[in-house]
Amino acid sequence: MTADPTRRGIAALLAAAPALLATAPALLATRAAQADATPARPAPAVESRSLDELHRAAMAEGGRLVVYAGGDIPNAYAGLEAMFRARFPGMQIRIVADLSKYHDARIDNQLARGRLEADIAILQTLHDFDRWKAEGKLLPYKPLDWDMLVPDAKDPEGAFHAIGFIAFSNNCNTTLLPADRAPRDALDYLDPGLKGRLVLTYPHDDDAVLFQFDRIVGLHGWDYLDRLMAQDVQWVRGTVPARLVVQRGEKVATFTASGTLNPVAGNPLRFQLPRREAFLSWPQTAAIFAEARNKEAARLFLSWLASRDVTVARTGQWTVRRDVTAAPGFGPIGDYNTAPHAFRIFMRDRARVERLKTQFEHIIGVPQGPNPTGVTGLYPAATA
Repeated sequence: MTADPTRRGIAALLAAAPALLATAPALLATRAAQADATPARPAPAVESRSLDELHRAAMAEGGRLVVYAGGDIPNAYAGLEAMFRARFPGMQIRIVADLSKYHDARIDNQLARGRLEADIAILQTLHDFDRWKAEGKLLPYKPLDWDMLVPDAKDPEGAFHAIGFIAFSNNCNTTLLPADRAPRDALDYLDPGLKGRLVLTYPHDDDAVLFQFDRIVGLHGWDYLDRLMAQDVQWVRGTVPARLVVQRGEKVATFTASGTLNPVAGNPLRFQLPRREAFLSWPQTAAIFAEARNKEAARLFLSWLASRDVTVARTGQWTVRRDVTAAPGFGPIGDYNTAPHAFRIFMRDRARVERLKTQFEHIIGVPQGPNPTGVTGLYPAATA
């Protein structure tokens, strides 16, 4: 697959969410009010200790770490946990993968009870980081290589920063449909030949997918959704589950999933960007909580994630490091028809997000099926 750069990010922002322009003044006013209400405090210095020094400090603290990370399959971060343990012997880490909308509610409940389990949150609910910062719930931290992170992907005061960009777009099974015939833009999915052969994630169950559908409706009208419903779509909870349905050959294609920009040998999946339309991307964001029990371990983990070696090893799409721009053969994310920071603006308008969820539920129906991660309870790491 070759890169297909089209319009720059600002064009995608304007095309992706028409209502954003109308809501921007109110959102900016709210943001200013939050800033005024937040006590000023000096930003921390960039971490100066080496990873080995941070490791020793984390071990002296107890050698434990709990991370709540957005995901929609069980044990989604088992590989990352194994990498961390191999690099830092003696460390005990548990990365609990669950839908971000469940993790943020879980964290708020724990904070209200005065018993926080998570040391770090890595979530797609970007508005939560603004709120938690305004409430003084975050521990400012600038990890090693802070200056290598692109400015737009980090809070200037170190309250939070992105660990990478995630993009959702088209996935097709090339054993069922050649990549050059696979659907790439929204109207392609209305092809009568694809009836009964598509799987999509409920937009009213995942805010990132909701943003995708909002853009499509803004571009093609609500009639598009009526025509899509006539395609006999299989609707599922979770974006990785949708991709796995395609990978197994049960359906041909989906546009509500992520994937590696370059094909994986032996895997029938092919991730492809749209030909003409914009696609969703956002900076997956991380922060340490002020009430974290394992602060040194949290600092170690975020500095390790920000390191060049780990960034290269984890990169299947685009990164937030200026010296590791993308998967091989692809340019910086700004060269493509996407606007990573439009999603943050969308997420801040919670009233509109909730209205959209109800509108899509009326047409598609209530999401069916259990939580795809299987995670339950207020303190899931304690019961793992």
